[in-house]
Amino acid sequence: MRCPFCKIDDDRVVDSRSSGQGFVIRRRRKCHNCGRRFTTYERVEKSPLRVIKKDGSRVDFDRKKLVEGLKRACHKRPVSTERLEEIVNEVERDLSEVYDREVPTKAIGEKIINYLHDLDHVAYVRFASVYRNFQDITEFVKEIENITKKASEGAKENGKS
Repeated sequence: MRCPFCKIDDDRVVDSRSSGQGFVIRRRRKCHNCGRRFTTYERVEKSPLRVIKKDGSRVDFDRKKLVEGLKRACHKRPVSTERLEEIVNEVERDLSEVYDREVPTKAIGEKIINYLHDLDHVAYVRFASVYRNFQDITEFVKEIENITKKASEGAKENGKS
């Protein structure tokens, strides 16, 4: 590794640590020429995911789009931006474990829907209405009835009824 200070390629690793949940190695190095220390990070290089759109076109995976979609669904809801970022991180990690290079939009939408269902029912219905392309009010009502039914079944199982 070339020293960022004197530009000489003569150093030694003083300390190595795992960071970033084990996906990154942090190395402290000392230059033999100038004696200064510097830090390098080593991570696995992975090819970026491509998204297969409904029309068959392919675009680069854009986490900003997911965050923005979640923000719209969670507008004026008690959900922090940090939690939305965590969801996107979890979705991205889940997708990269299952899909090597290309992922269909349907898989992304289903992952998001599952997280929102557990997080906030209003945000879930908002996102589902766009994702599943609700055409009229009866589809909203049906989805809300499903949520209400599942919630009351969960309450009965927990002895809260």
